[in-house]
Amino acid sequence: MPPVIPRRIANAFGAIRGLYEFFLESDFAQRGHLPGANLLVVGDPQEMALPGFVAALRGQLEPQNPQWYAYKLDERPAQEAAAAGLRQRTGIGFLPEDVHLTNGAFAALTVAIKLMGDPGDELIFLSPPWFFYEAIILAEGLTPVRVKVNPATFDPDLDAIAAAITPRTRAVLINSPNNPTGRIYSPEVLQGLAETLTALSRRYGRDITLISDESYSRILFDGNRHHSPAAYYPHTFVIYTYGKTLLTPGQRMGYIALPPNMPDREAWRPVLIAGRHLTGYAYPNALMQYALPELEMLSIDLEALRARRDRLVPALRGMGYELHVPQGTFYLLPRSPMADDVAFVKRLAAGNVFVLPGAAVEMPGYFRISLTASDDMVERALPVFAEATRTA
Repeated sequence: MPPVIPRRIANAFGAIRGLYEFFLESDFAQRGHLPGANLLVVGDPQEMALPGFVAALRGQLEPQNPQWYAYKLDERPAQEAAAAGLRQRTGIGFLPEDVHLTNGAFAALTVAIKLMGDPGDELIFLSPPWFFYEAIILAEGLTPVRVKVNPATFDPDLDAIAAAITPRTRAVLINSPNNPTGRIYSPEVLQGLAETLTALSRRYGRDITLISDESYSRILFDGNRHHSPAAYYPHTFVIYTYGKTLLTPGQRMGYIALPPNMPDREAWRPVLIAGRHLTGYAYPNALMQYALPELEMLSIDLEALRARRDRLVPALRGMGYELHVPQGTFYLLPRSPMADDVAFVKRLAAGNVFVLPGAAVEMPGYFRISLTASDDMVERALPVFAEATRTA
């Protein structure tokens, strides 16, 4: 007999079925691994890892005591390094004990969402989103509530967020710099969001948590600054991963951080320990924790990412594509010259250029390009983009 799949898992899988089909059955799945493929799909490395990253892990590989590879909770030196980095970047006095280490941002988000409520409680997320937000919310038994961003600016629509909040709302999830738009939310927007959440928390007699996905907070261009909503709203869970800054998504390290002005952060500390245990032991592996004081200081070459952005944007515009200039992240989001973005992505794949259809990030009629492709891949892709739009 076939297995009986729990409804919440079936619903979660339904939210990402199209994404799985792309990664398992599309032209990209069939041919993306072959020589000569131009991979502009996801934020994967196409060049060798940072030497400093390799050296940091190698330096911690040899056991220094019998417990070196024992079960790990939060290693204090790793917490201290992460908190120091947060303080430097945000100007907020994060404490080491309020940095809760996780197996990347994916695990951090899952733990945070797990702790937000009971079945039937609501969690608001903004669209276009990272493609797993809705699935995680559904898998954890909460009700996802989608709110579209302002289509002209890609900023959060504060009126729409306010209208979506109900007595069952437990949290609002935002992502800045945003994947896939590259938009950085300004202090004015974040202050407005804080005022909205404060007013509605008072109305409904319960603090609404803000989950701030800051995975790309160090992937910034043109002198732009990232602003954490934790500076404006105390009930904020800050989510971060080193997989973007180091471009090593297969060696997973991230955290949930609670700001020092969160009134109930001490009560959250044991709950976050339990949450990580109940999420398949969501702590980072020992080696990554030992290496973190060195890894915190490293970054991929942001100037190389910016140069690829500045190579692609005018070239694509010159071919007739419509697109904005992202302020951060790895991505460009051009409008597809065909209404059917999946069909257009297939047309590009015929020329050995692989990108992500906009439908995967709730942006039908667009497609997403990753700037982590190599320079050679970008140059080989440009004539394919030109030909594809001429025949669209």
